[in-house]
Amino acid sequence: MKRVVLIALGALAVAAGAVAQTPAEDIEKALAAAPRNARDAAMVIRWKPDFTYDTLRPGTSRLVCYDQSGLPTEQPFSVQCTSVGNLERVAQNRKLEVQTDRALRQAAIDAAEKDGTRVKPEFGSVWYTLSGADRATARLHMTIAVPGATTATLGLPDNNKMGGAWIMNAGTSTAHIMVPGS
Repeated sequence: MKRVVLIALGALAVAAGAVAQTPAEDIEKALAAAPRNARDAAMVIRWKPDFTYDTLRPGTSRLVCYDQSGLPTEQPFSVQCTSVGNLERVAQNRKLEVQTDRALRQAAIDAAEKDGTRVKPEFGSVWYTLSGADRATARLHMTIAVPGATTATLGLPDNNKMGGAWIMNAGTSTAHIMVPGS
């Protein structure tokens, strides 16, 4: 009986190893969201459960990419790139997103916004997110962070009814320009 259990455990370990990605595959996957002309210079990180990260590949630009597939608020395939200046914001988001109840999560975000502890993203920084059921069907979504911006300060509408770029969450630290067609 012990042999059968050991053989079964050994087979499971081999199967799990075959499914696990290599660091090169992790890097290639994370870079899928980056613009082609920015991939060679981008840093790639892997987030850890304690909301810190390991650097898989250093970069020579301010662009940083990472995999967020399967997290509670993410699609099964989801990779993202943004400015290194936004990593503190991303870490805070990851802490807040541990709460899977949408209403409770939003209440925590709203409380941080109200008490001033919500980390602001870098103004003008781009967020590239490639997500979907799998890589083959994933879609690119791009936004530009403009914390605190309003229709009065940027001259953009706060809804998509005009068909062009618009500000979502105007007046908050989460304010961002939605880019149509991305």
